[in-house]
Parts: sequence; C-alpha cells; structure tokens
Amino acid sequence: MEASFVAGDRPTVLVTNDDGIDAPGLRALVSLLVSTNRFHVLVCAPDSEKSAVSHSITWRNALSVKQVDISGATAFAVSGTPADCTSLGISKALFPSVPDLVISGVNMGDNCGYHIVYSGTVAGAREAFFSGIPAVSVSYNWIRGKSNVNDFTLAAKACLPIISAILAAIKTKHYPKNCFLNIDVPTDVVNHKGYRLTRQGKSFVKMGWRQVTSEREGGNVLSTMTMEANSSESTHARALKNAPLDHLLFKRRVTRILVGNGHTDYCSLQEGYITVTPLGGLSPAELDAVSFFQNWLPSVVNHYPSSAL
Repeated sequence: MEASFVAGDRPTVLVTNDDGIDAPGLRALVSLLVSTNRFHVLVCAPDSEKSAVSHSITWRNALSVKQVDISGATAFAVSGTPADCTSLGISKALFPSVPDLVISGVNMGDNCGYHIVYSGTVAGAREAFFSGIPAVSVSYNWIRGKSNVNDFTLAAKACLPIISAILAAIKTKHYPKNCFLNIDVPTDVVNHKGYRLTRQGKSFVKMGWRQVTSEREGGNVLSTMTMEANSSESTHARALKNAPLDHLLFKRRVTRILVGNGHTDYCSLQEGYITVTPLGGLSPAELDAVSFFQNWLPSVVNHYPSSAL
C-alpha cells in the first residue's frame, strides 16, 4: 500500500490511539500537528477507551463510525479497537487517500517491555506497519500526582522533530519499511535527557487476582497499569453490581513491577530519556531456546514414535 504527499505537498498524518478519541493525549497531539500548518491531519480513533486490548480486531460485527468535530482535522470516532481504527483509516474506505504516516497516541502511561504485547496503542501503529505504512506509537509516562494534562502537549512537542524527520525520509524514499517505532516520553518531559535508541526489554507489570463481591471493590487497574485508590466506604457507596449467588467475581490487582537492565526501553525511560525503539511484527524466541529445540525435536521422534501412541 503506497501513500503520496497531498494537500499542497503537505504529508497526510493519520492519528489513532487506545484511550479514545476524547483522550487528552490524542487531542494534544492533533492540536499540535494542526497548529504547525505542515500536515494534513486525519483522525480515526476508538469512541471509548480501549486500553490493553492488544491487537484484537472486530471480525463479525459492523463498525459504527461517527464524524467528530476536531478543529483543523477530519476526524471519526469508531466503535472498534485501535487496530480496527488504523485498518479502516488506511483503507481508503473512509478517507480518500492513504496516509503517509500513522501515529498512535499520545498514550497515558508508558508502553515498554512485555507491556507492549498488551498495548492497544502499539497495536495501532503495528497495524499500519503490516500494510507497509510507516508508523509510530507514542506514550507518555504518566504518574498520578506528578503529571498533569499539559504534559501531553509537552510530550507531543518533544516528539515533533522525530515525526518531521520520519516524514522527510519518507518523502525522499529512504525510510525503512521493515519496522515501526515505539516512543516513550519520561514523566519530567521538560528536563528530558534527549533521545536514546533502545531495544525492547523484559519489564513487566506482575498481576494477581482478588475475589470480590462487587465491581467497585478493590479499585480499578488504570490504563497506566496502576491501581485506583479506593476506600472501603466508597466501595459500598459506588458498588455497581453484586455477584449473583451462583457467580464469583475476580478483579486484577498489581502486585509488583519486574525490571530488566541495560539500555532497554524501560530502564532508559526511568533515566529520563525519550526512548526510541524499533519494533517488528515477528516474535522469535531467544537463541538459546532455539538451540535447545534443535536438539530436542529429533529426539522426540526417536523416543516417542507415533506408532507407539
């Protein structure tokens, strides 16, 4: 699928996300892109929050699409997932042309390490990559009590040089098509240490389960993969649903965060860098695991012949 610069030689940028079309991160990014007057901006984003839906798609049902008024952009809210939104947005079924670049974000919360697998934000960019369209996912490391809504604008501004450089490389046909980029912006974006090229690490938010008697009990896991504060008094006051006598209710809870080391995405982000991580669509195992199975698989045939089963 090929795109070409249109609208007076301005590149066309499609914006999506997983926090929903009304999310402050998406609105900040779109507002910034529009304000530069350098981009033709399209928006195709979920009509509600779709955090942590990974790369799920809508298969059996039709998508409901509604035009939304966002100044300077052509925008639609979609009943599907981030991957659905990107797929529809680049298909020429909704917009008359294919975008030159897809940007997914700005997400509320980082997307590093194994968390990338769960991320709807990253999936929005990955879906474009599958179709040969350059794409970037952008996330801001939101921390409750430290961050505020204006930080999304600062995060978008911090990524603008990368966005502009990508589009310049696309125009000269020098941009690689065998990857897409995942960018994470640190909490203290004003004092960031610069850009750092990183690799996906193994950081992971460890989750457990807790049996509850109502939907509100135990708090909610936020899109930032932290727990919502919730007192026992507000639990009873705000209970949405009690478990039927023959049902059990379980809710996720964050137990701990596992962190790798080295110049990985999460570690570099915590050091204050804007991390730029090239990603692909494959999930190969590590070499030592492959080496094990190279020896193991022939032995299966020798020791466990199908005739013996």
